Parts: sequence; C-alpha cells; structure tokens
Amino acid sequence: MSQDTVDKRTARAEGPVRTRQDRHGTPAGPAGRATSLHCLHAEWIRVRTMRSTLYVVLGTLVAGAALAALNGSASGDEYATMTAADRAAFDPLAISTQGYVLAQVTLALLGGLVVTAEYGSRTIVATLTAVPRRGRVLAAKAAVLTAIALPTGVATTFGAFLVGRAALQGAGAPHHALTDPGAWRAVLGGGLYLALAALLGLAAGTLIRSTTATVTTLFTAMLIVPALAPALPGPLADGTAKYWPPSAGGRILTGYRDPDLLAPWPGLAVMAGCVVLLLTAAFLTFRGRDA
Repeated sequence: MSQDTVDKRTARAEGPVRTRQDRHGTPAGPAGRATSLHCLHAEWIRVRTMRSTLYVVLGTLVAGAALAALNGSASGDEYATMTAADRAAFDPLAISTQGYVLAQVTLALLGGLVVTAEYGSRTIVATLTAVPRRGRVLAAKAAVLTAIALPTGVATTFGAFLVGRAALQGAGAPHHALTDPGAWRAVLGGGLYLALAALLGLAAGTLIRSTTATVTTLFTAMLIVPALAPALPGPLADGTAKYWPPSAGGRILTGYRDPDLLAPWPGLAVMAGCVVLLLTAAFLTFRGRDA
C-alpha cells in the first residue's frame, strides 16, 4: 500500500477538527472547552435562579422606600423646632436616600452568596472542572452580579428619593426636586455605589469562602465600623469618618458639603479603589487556592 493511500485513510478516519455550537449557534471552541460567553450564560442562569437573588432585590427596594418614608417623616417633623445652625446643615437629599445604609448590606450579601453558596454546596468543583480558567469564572460572576446590582441600586435610590421627598414635603420641610442640583448625581451615583457594595461582597466571599464569616465581615465593615467611628480617639475617628470606604462612598448621596469630609465624587473614588484592590486580591487567591 502506498504512503499516499495510508495518509488519505488516516485523514478520513480522523476527520476535520470540529467546534461545538450552542443552541444559539455560538462556537464553543474545541470539545469540552467553555468560552467566556458560555461562562457568562451559565453564571446568569445560576445567579438568576437562586432564590436569594429575588429576595434580596425585592428586599432592597422595599427597605430603601420604607426607610426613606420613616426618615423623611421624622426629620420633617423635627425641622420646625431646629436651631438656625441645624437648619443650615439640614440635608434633604441625604435624608431621602438614607435607605442606602441597608441596601448596601443586602446587595453586598448577595455578592458574597454568589461565591459562598457554591463553596457551601461544593458545586464550585464542577464549575472549575467545566471552566478551568478561574479568572474567567470570577469575571463572569462579577459581570452578572453588576448586571443585577446596578439597576437594582439605581431603582432603589430613585424610589427612595421620590418617597423621601414626598414625606419631607408633607411635613412642610425643605425638599429636593429632580431638577435641583445634585439630585440626579445622588440617584445615579447612589446606584453606582450600591453596585460597588455588591462587588465588595463578591471579593469578600471569594477571599473568605464561608457564608457566615462573610456576612459577619460585611456587617462589621459597613455598619459597625462607621457607627463606632465617633467613639475612636480623635485623629483615628476623623480619618475613619473621612476615608473608610463605605463612609466615603456614601458621600455621593449627600447634598450638604461638610468641609471635614470628602466631596461626593472623590468619596466614591475611594470606594471604587478599595473594591478594585480587593477584587485583585480575590482573583489572585482564587487562582492559586484549591477548590
């Protein structure tokens, strides 16, 4: 048998290298290899079908509106008896959007659950077996989480603004309209802040892996530290109030300019920088640690 005949039969037996396609016709690469698009699609299905996702989104929207109504009504009733100095520092914008304090925690917890739920059920092993490139897995989780948290955050701050404004107006206290300076900055910037809070939770969940420990860490960082900051020694209290990332980022939802604190956009930049650093640390840890 000639060599040409052997080569032809070998080529016919092996056949051409095929690439799989999903049901949308998107190439999936060589058999067994998931592309970034498939990883995103799988994460979207997984996160969207988690029961906690729906509960967190609805809870965030309800908490934002409820706190805006309570805070606006209480602050509006107190306005009539305030001193001139207190009235000068009265911040209708911050009062209306104060619900972000709870919203940041709920969305951060959702970010943590995106990772810790897989570690708790051990499905992370199957995920990393299907997609060995861990950076691709974490990037898909971050993208899907942002796609959920950002519109939820904007809807929360927008709804809270409207409810809080109505409560202040009903009490006869100063209030903002959407056309007033800083109103849209607070609404849209507040949505960005809440999305960053969710990514902070994702980074914490990746680094810690335990749901309980992640929840404890996020509550401490976002609620306990800012609440205890005034009780710290002088310089430490001032530095914490000004530069602690959740406190600094929350300045984006305020209208009153406190000279001792960061301006809205620099404060949000501090929060964003913290999230970038933690996500980088999470990526490096995720890539080098056993599942």
